[in-house]
Amino acid sequence: MDRRPGTSVRVKLTLSYAGFLMFAGLLLLAAVWLFLLRHVPDRAMLINPDDGLEGDLKGVFPVRSALLGVFAPKAAAVLAFLLVFGLVGGWVLAGRMLAPLTRITDATRTAAKGSLSHRIRLPGRKDEFRELADAFDTMLARLEAHVAEQQRFAANASHELRTPLAISQTLLDVARNDPTRDLDEILDRLHAVNARAIDLTEALLVLSRATQGSFTREPVDLSLLVEEATETLLPLAEKRGVTIETSGDIAPAFGSQALLLQLTTNLVHNAIVHNLPDKGMVRIETRTGPDTAVLTVENSGEKLSPQAVATLTEPFRRATERIRNDHAGAGLGLAIVRRITEAHDGSLTLTPRADGGLCVVVRLPAPPALPRRTPDQ
Repeated sequence: MDRRPGTSVRVKLTLSYAGFLMFAGLLLLAAVWLFLLRHVPDRAMLINPDDGLEGDLKGVFPVRSALLGVFAPKAAAVLAFLLVFGLVGGWVLAGRMLAPLTRITDATRTAAKGSLSHRIRLPGRKDEFRELADAFDTMLARLEAHVAEQQRFAANASHELRTPLAISQTLLDVARNDPTRDLDEILDRLHAVNARAIDLTEALLVLSRATQGSFTREPVDLSLLVEEATETLLPLAEKRGVTIETSGDIAPAFGSQALLLQLTTNLVHNAIVHNLPDKGMVRIETRTGPDTAVLTVENSGEKLSPQAVATLTEPFRRATERIRNDHAGAGLGLAIVRRITEAHDGSLTLTPRADGGLCVVVRLPAPPALPRRTPDQ
């Protein structure tokens, strides 16, 4: 925004300091006038020595006009000194007070140019300027992490989308250059590649929707979502020899039913696919906590290191022990779970199991308590 140049804050503070000092000086002089000079007579007094007042009045009693003649120049000199002292001292004090703000402004301009790695790191004890600087440093750190994550996401998404497109191009070239090739086989492979590209695109759309937070919140029972996701994925679990166990009570959460169903489905699908080759296990539990609804999904599988588990919620990240197959997904399952959880102001915890596999715990806010109605309502 273009603004017309105006008076700097330092000049305003300097004038304020000097003006306040001058005002205080005038009040002091006014107090001297009211409480001292008004008791001085405006005419000379003649004292008769025969009145016996020598003990009470000794020396020359001053006249108001004479006292004013002496006092006024001195008062003017004092006011002039206060004015100069206020301007110089105010300029120095204002500069020292505004020095942290100058550093914050320089850091803001640096960040506006695209450099998010700069930090203010304002020294000293806590005050308003230090709080502002610390908040700005925290914001820069979050922005830098967010931008880096978005750049990685864009690069990975481009790579993931490029793969099915390249495969489709290769299959089309084969069909064009080799008329004797079995077209049914090529069409089947094209269908599979296209289906994977569609799944990836839909996952990206869900991830974008969860990130934007543009959804309506309503009470949602997680136990019902678990039941629906389990019924949908039961054929896949039976095909892979995985047993699903569900338990728990009603767990009302507050959020989008569609997004929370996507969250639950992704967790159950992830637990089924990344499991033991045979006789795998998936345990799902819902419960309520203090103002929260808790969903726990636990599965058997290969042993995972804490370092590998810490990266599973990043887009297109898979543990090294995991092998991509026809059900491996696009690598966005847990990333979508994390984004949906954050959009609902919840928390996500991933813990490797000692016997192998993963334990995922999602905590979501419970619906706000409705106001109690009185008997008269």
